[in-house]
Amino acid sequence: MREATLYNWKTKFSGMAVSEARRLKELEDENRRLKKLLADQALDIMMFKEINSKNR
Repeated sequence: MREATLYNWKTKFSGMAVSEARRLKELEDENRRLKKLLADQALDIMMFKEINSKNR
């Protein structure tokens, strides 16, 4: 393991209980999924607007 990796890990998780670190991981995963859903919806909206403008 590189020293920089260990330093980053310590900075992020230092002082946290295991349950807190686990909850943080869960929240980060949920945030990632929600951001992907939002991006997918934005693409859908852009596609529908483009289709709608071509039909006029």
